[in-house]
Amino acid sequence: MDYFTDTLKNFAEFSGRATRKQYWMFYLFYIIFAFVTGIVAGIFNADWLISVYVLVIFIPNISITARRLHDTGRSGWWQLIGIIPLIGWIILIYFLVLDSDDDNKWGRNPKAEFNV
Repeated sequence: MDYFTDTLKNFAEFSGRATRKQYWMFYLFYIIFAFVTGIVAGIFNADWLISVYVLVIFIPNISITARRLHDTGRSGWWQLIGIIPLIGWIILIYFLVLDSDDDNKWGRNPKAEFNV
């Protein structure tokens, strides 16, 4: 849960790096909260609630994905490859699953800080 709240606190931070664990834990809670929001919206017949959730989480999702791509040595602009149907999403997911790169222009390897 800390990964999700930390991402929301740093929602406009597009520089730096995010480890695989940070990204995928954020995404796990993103899906869980989306599921719960969908159930609540269905119970109370409040479809607008889903739209509000998506709008609130939109910028943090872009920022954590950009930082994850920085961790693999790529620019955050690589997110745009997801526009290409099917192939784009496969390539993007492949980039997001890759292990952390060594120190690069976006900062030190976050995994190296834990191994000191």
